[in-house]
Amino acid sequence: MTATLPSRKATPSRWPRLLALVLAAALVALAWAGEFRIALGAAREEAATDARSRALGIASELSRQQAVSAVLASDPQVIDAQATPSAAAAEALSARLEALNADIGASVIYVTDTEGMATSSSNWREPTSFVGSSYGYRAYVQQALARGEGREYALGTVSNQPGLYLSRRIGSVAAPLGVVVVKLEFDALEANWRASARPSYVLGAEGTVTLTSDPALRFGPAPDSGGWSVTEAVPRSDWTLVMSLPPGPVYRQSAIAAVLAALALAGAGTALASYRRRQTEATRYRDRLERDVAARTEALSQQIAEREEAEAQLAGMQAALVQANKLAALGQITAGVAHEVNQPLATIRLLAEYGQDFVTAADPEAREQLAANLRQIVAMSDRIGTITSDLRGFSRKARGDLGPVSLSEAWQASLRLAASRRASAGVKIIADPIDPDLRVLAETVRLEQVLVNLIQNAQEALAGRAGGRVTLTLDEGPGTVRLWIADTGPGLAPEVARAPFTPFQTTKPDGLGLGLVICQSILRDFGGTLASDPDPASPGARFRIELRKWRPE
Repeated sequence: MTATLPSRKATPSRWPRLLALVLAAALVALAWAGEFRIALGAAREEAATDARSRALGIASELSRQQAVSAVLASDPQVIDAQATPSAAAAEALSARLEALNADIGASVIYVTDTEGMATSSSNWREPTSFVGSSYGYRAYVQQALARGEGREYALGTVSNQPGLYLSRRIGSVAAPLGVVVVKLEFDALEANWRASARPSYVLGAEGTVTLTSDPALRFGPAPDSGGWSVTEAVPRSDWTLVMSLPPGPVYRQSAIAAVLAALALAGAGTALASYRRRQTEATRYRDRLERDVAARTEALSQQIAEREEAEAQLAGMQAALVQANKLAALGQITAGVAHEVNQPLATIRLLAEYGQDFVTAADPEAREQLAANLRQIVAMSDRIGTITSDLRGFSRKARGDLGPVSLSEAWQASLRLAASRRASAGVKIIADPIDPDLRVLAETVRLEQVLVNLIQNAQEALAGRAGGRVTLTLDEGPGTVRLWIADTGPGLAPEVARAPFTPFQTTKPDGLGLGLVICQSILRDFGGTLASDPDPASPGARFRIELRKWRPE
């Protein structure tokens, strides 16, 4: 009996199947990687648009509140409350700050003296009032006093709430009066960030976190995002906005694409069509996103351009107002100048007629009289030349450039321009001697405009009063010069004396109430001041001018 061995069937090789699985896995991995790159790019573009919008929103709020502090620092009520402090003035200013803050929506607005002690505050009625608290150690107070403005993000010592402090110096660097501070809190903005799908925070110049959707990060270093973030500089500041990219949606979108690719491997045509469709949709999404970004950027650029145009128009209107005030004063001067010119012209004509009679005379005494007449004609001509030269210089439009100006020459020119009205009213000028070498930092045309305004105001106050006097008192310090221009008239009306630099406030029938306001603005441009400074020993009005001495480099 013979044994038969079972036949061995040939088993198909497993390599083609493994190769197919490897190829399928590679295709799935490639699909996942491609979709991951597309999804990540789209997420970054969308986040960058959102970050740009948030940064511009922060910049807009900073600009608005910085404008508030700048306007308050030059406000007459704020300056007067600090220049002549009193409990009533401080309380009145606190009430005004309270009403103003209700409109602008800051956390608090307050004013300090030069030592950093809060004298007025918008929260003066609250238990946590800042009035009486000292902030001299704060960086924003020290920066404002030294540089004119300051900024600091810190915790409040009274409220214990974080916020941004914007500060502006009151008065000039030579004679500071205090500091205006506006505090901003960003609770609503941070709450919106927490509710969004993209956590965000802001880095200060020193690299620490300020605004944040996660309070645990505040005042600490920037956390490691692992590359899942976008950054955007906050315009007109040293802040940087950082927005996190949640990786979950990107991974989910990529995983879904990979699964779809694996299912689609059963049919190459279906897979290719699906891939192309996704590519087209991604392209359309990017195109739509780019259009949205361009539209938003154009709208924001238009807003910025409109704001810059409005600021330029405001500067032009202010310059035109200064020139209009000067031309109005020039109109008042012109009639007197005509009288001043007519008198020497008549004298010149009369002397010339006399001279004709002496030309042919042989008498030595007649020839001497002729020479004397000619000398007087020369003197009268020089007088006319001086008057017309002063008038031309005064009518010129100011260039705005500051430099050394002779205080003595500016005072003498202003006296000549106002001489006719003074002569008709019988007003006497008594002035301290001014060193001809004394130079102040100013511009000749605008400084003469201020002096002419004040001299004319004093002369008008003395109309109809016998023995009226206008006095100039000079006090020269190491870096500044102070002038007091006073009259012996009845003094300022009570409604004007309370706030003499309020626009459109006047007691003159034909006045606009802008002369003192413009004079104060001109001196502020020089780095000086103009203030009402009544003399307790005299009922008349008295104004104090402070100018910086010219210091050559």
